[in-house]
Amino acid sequence: MKKIKYVNVYLAFGSNIGNRKKNIEKAFEKLKQKNIRLIKKSSYYKTSPVGPSQRFFYNSAAKFRTSFTPKDLLMILKKIEEDLGRIKNIKWGPRIIDIDILFYSDKIIRQKNIIIPHKEIKNRLFVLYPLAEIAPSLTHPNYKKQIKTLLNKALTESSDFIKKL
Repeated sequence: MKKIKYVNVYLAFGSNIGNRKKNIEKAFEKLKQKNIRLIKKSSYYKTSPVGPSQRFFYNSAAKFRTSFTPKDLLMILKKIEEDLGRIKNIKWGPRIIDIDILFYSDKIIRQKNIIIPHKEIKNRLFVLYPLAEIAPSLTHPNYKKQIKTLLNKALTESSDFIKKL
């Protein structure tokens, strides 16, 4: 019998259409239905959007355990987004739900359609704040810096609005 290897993954969630908190909670429920086990979840944060003028986002981050490969996990996340009503139209535009893979174990993956760790982590307060809440000592495998260190640096370079709910 083949042994299933479980890994820790960190995901980021965002929503700025409809009931933002409920949209993220629905995504968590759909992940649970796929046997992707929640380990730790951050608070919700209200954050300014990147890109065109639009409603503020609610963001969260969470740690999960999964046996899915990175590619299979990405396909599951895209299907959940679609099931919840996500329509891709404008880059960085409004969305009912957005789910990104931030980290997959300590792997660095560069393939067509999948880049892990997520390439914008160090520039995004809406990712760093919730991630630092649940994993401040997690080390970014590319930068060899802890999340709390990346957050402190981003705070000195960003004027984005962020508020813990």
